[in-house]
Amino acid sequence: MEANAKKSRVLVAEDNAQGAELMEAFLSGTEYEVRIATDGEASLRIAREWKPDLILLDVMMPKLSGFEVCKRLKSDPATRDVAVIMVTALDQPSDVERAVEVGTNDFLTKPIHKADLLLRVKSMLATRRGRELSDTIDYINAVQSGMK
Repeated sequence: MEANAKKSRVLVAEDNAQGAELMEAFLSGTEYEVRIATDGEASLRIAREWKPDLILLDVMMPKLSGFEVCKRLKSDPATRDVAVIMVTALDQPSDVERAVEVGTNDFLTKPIHKADLLLRVKSMLATRRGRELSDTIDYINAVQSGMK
């Protein structure tokens, strides 16, 4: 990665210290800048202040569940475009349906494996960058059309 290239920001929202440390260790030494939030309220606050590109969001957290955090993120204009990967031990179809209903972009089941995590993170961020580039191109085309 180029020295002056911006690192993608990844917020790990996980109340279990071992789980948070594991995900942080998996992402360390990569092109990601990582921060940790240990409860739902901290996750929202950090997301608003730090503006991560992606949130790895545990479902079962104190103060606010991951479902509620995701719902609030997606309803807030300042954070609705942040990609969210729900990370959970829950594996029932109803849990996946609820995650989709609140706006999650992907779902990763615990226990987390390094290769799975890195692949999902890389893929989600590439998709996000592609969407941003497409939006920029659309904007430039619209401006140029208005100048003719």
